[in-house]
Amino acid sequence: MATGVWLIGARGSVAVTSIVGAAAIRSGLAEPIGCVLELPLLRTNVAPGIEDLTFGGHDIATTPLAKRAEALAAAGVLPGPIVSAVMADVAAAEQELCPTPSASTQGQAAEAIARDIRGFRERHGLERVVVVNVSSTEAAPPPHPAHATFDALRLAMATAHPVLPPSSLYAYAAFQAGCSYVDFTPSTGARLPALAELARRSALPYAGHDGKTGETLVKSVLAPMFAMRHLPVRTWSGTNLLGGGDGANLARAGANAAKAGSKQRVLAETLGYEPQGTTRIEYVDDMGDHKTAWDLVTFNGFLGAAMRMEFTWHGCDSALAAPLVLDLARLMAAAHAAGRTGPLAELGFFFKDPLGDGPHALGEQWAALVALVRGLGDA
Repeated sequence: MATGVWLIGARGSVAVTSIVGAAAIRSGLAEPIGCVLELPLLRTNVAPGIEDLTFGGHDIATTPLAKRAEALAAAGVLPGPIVSAVMADVAAAEQELCPTPSASTQGQAAEAIARDIRGFRERHGLERVVVVNVSSTEAAPPPHPAHATFDALRLAMATAHPVLPPSSLYAYAAFQAGCSYVDFTPSTGARLPALAELARRSALPYAGHDGKTGETLVKSVLAPMFAMRHLPVRTWSGTNLLGGGDGANLARAGANAAKAGSKQRVLAETLGYEPQGTTRIEYVDDMGDHKTAWDLVTFNGFLGAAMRMEFTWHGCDSALAAPLVLDLARLMAAAHAAGRTGPLAELGFFFKDPLGDGPHALGEQWAALVALVRGLGDA
């Protein structure tokens, strides 16, 4: 099943790591570590495979993919020998990257984006294309009347005044191009009534938000433990330190607030209440593409005994995210082929702030994902 992966933010660390990683796995140079669909339980159930993926995308940046890959290798994110070995694949992806279109109206911009995606699909004879947003986090937009219905949105997009944030503009264009959409960021994306309506009209699936790669992954395991053992959590506070382009972007107040809110939701949803405490995100340039999270949890034991727990997570963000991007592209293509439409709540396993009404505890999310994958394999 030849499948395209159209990356928004295609020159960023997560996108480049995904492209290099897929090429390395396809060439037998690397094992698919971190790719959930390559677990023995799930391996035979989902088409397309990693070898069936072709990459393209949009970005406002202009740094060549080869230079970005070499920089990530120099920073210790990617193995240098693998980067050198897959340069032909990187060059092929470079030919399919487009600058972010500019236009007088958002309607015209969306059509230009959709045209680029359709051209990519036609050039490679792809059965379908999955659009995945791995660009910088946006601030949440203010409410707008045009967000309520698709017809109102379409009319508003014909004017010179922007009504959609970039992530939502790309979701709109993806649906107009007949593509499923994944928001791997906490940005708004398809999470607007007008875009949900467009997805229904177009019979397309979508998923998001905010890939669950580090601290929140641990929270989604630990919070159910406290709930199931009837241990009241009094406070849960975390500090996240990260560098790179993502860290620099999250130093902006609006983007920081969107990310922090996404990271906190799992506690209230899993515990049934929200303990005191906050999640802080700080930019530390020297950390590059790596991140560290430190969490402090205080809770009550039997007869009110005061207790505490601390944990520290050190990780490389793009290396944690990239295998999930590959999994999601494959799952969305399979879901689209199976006729699934609307938000895929069963993919909550991959997200901090998942769409739909699914569970937030990792064990329950895993069960939902396994059921979905087995169903897609039988479709």
